[in-house]
Amino acid sequence: MKTDLTHGPVMKTMLRFAVPMILGNLMQQCYNIADTLIVGQFLGAGALAAVGSAFSLMTFLTSILLGLAMGSGTVFSMRFGQKDALGLKEGILASFTLLGAVTVVLNVAVFLGIDWIIRVLQTPADLVGLMREYLIVIFAGLVGIFLYNFFASLLRSIGNSVVPLLFLAVSAVLNIALDLWFVAGLNRGVAGAAEATVISQYVSGIGIAVYTWVKCPELIRKDRAVCLRWSRVREITSYSALTCLQQSIMNIGILAVQGLVNSFGTTVMAAFAAAVKIDAFAYLPVQDFGNAFSIFTAQNFGAGKTDRIRKGIRAASFTSMLFGLLISIAVFVFAEPLMTLFIDAGETAVIAEGVRYLRIEGAFYYLIAALFLLYGLYRALGKPGMSVVLTIVSLGIRVALAYALAPIPLFGVVGIWWSVPIGWLLADALGLIYYLAKRKTLLKDSRAGVK
Repeated sequence: MKTDLTHGPVMKTMLRFAVPMILGNLMQQCYNIADTLIVGQFLGAGALAAVGSAFSLMTFLTSILLGLAMGSGTVFSMRFGQKDALGLKEGILASFTLLGAVTVVLNVAVFLGIDWIIRVLQTPADLVGLMREYLIVIFAGLVGIFLYNFFASLLRSIGNSVVPLLFLAVSAVLNIALDLWFVAGLNRGVAGAAEATVISQYVSGIGIAVYTWVKCPELIRKDRAVCLRWSRVREITSYSALTCLQQSIMNIGILAVQGLVNSFGTTVMAAFAAAVKIDAFAYLPVQDFGNAFSIFTAQNFGAGKTDRIRKGIRAASFTSMLFGLLISIAVFVFAEPLMTLFIDAGETAVIAEGVRYLRIEGAFYYLIAALFLLYGLYRALGKPGMSVVLTIVSLGIRVALAYALAPIPLFGVVGIWWSVPIGWLLADALGLIYYLAKRKTLLKDSRAGVK
């Protein structure tokens, strides 16, 4: 049920905790990958372009809830490391209240602003109907996303990364089965793909909530000593807001680039829609390893074990960079076969553009592997603001370069693709320089600064 990450061999402990997180989020990607693959094969490039563009928007909305949950999870991990049971319970109550309120506001906002959103994304006129049809359904899944991310972050913060994996496994298989039934069997089009995703999201969200209620009553069942304290709400908000801002900035940048991509027409849109799924799937393991490293660091920071944190930094850096390099080689070599998984082989122009994207960006996954470790490190050490700074640098450079290079005939859409690894590289350099300059003060005993 719980795993104390402050004891045991560093590498073994970190990997044992990280692997279920990696597998779980790989399965979570299956939600949208199943949509993309099935829509692309059964409904064509136009439907694929609409679903792919909507995916960027849903990733942004999910990032808000995910950021709040991740920030809360950092506080939970610190309290768990400090053995502060009352502080942990009150933090859980404050976090659930905050995330629930944000979910309600988001739901109202996106349904009221759906037509404005479609215009902002510069959706081609022939795809507006498909886009609207998909979004109306997919927006209904935000509550399921909230439930899953909150309870998954809670369980992971106390060292349980297996249960979130199990619920996602069931949900991912269900999503694929429903996708095939609704799209290929019932001919429900893009709305059917969205319905399959939403149903699966609620299965994982409600399922993990019920599990936590039954199996971990000491965490979430209210007793007389626990109440909603504004001091706890402020604490959760201070961590969660910055982590949420970081996640949101990442996806605002992606949305901004999505609008630029859309201006190049349906072929580039469809190529980007398929390639970005491969892209996300490829670097997801290093992203989740960075999140696992963050929880490991936060627990040890709460326990005041700075020597163990230093060992964790060395072990995590070697593992993450090596894996990123291996994935870069694999994606570069197999770019074309990977694209044909998502789009019919006859769509040669779409496949060629997708391959070009993957062979530019995919050659540099080790750079984003380092960036995810830096995000996790600063979040765990009580410096989420630095994670925000690195995100602004990475995404700001990406967006600025993309908009500067794309209109130049010599670069065109290739300028958008090259802007990504350049942003990663410069953010890595800044994060490393800051760590080397501040490492003595960053690793001081958390009990002196975290109340």
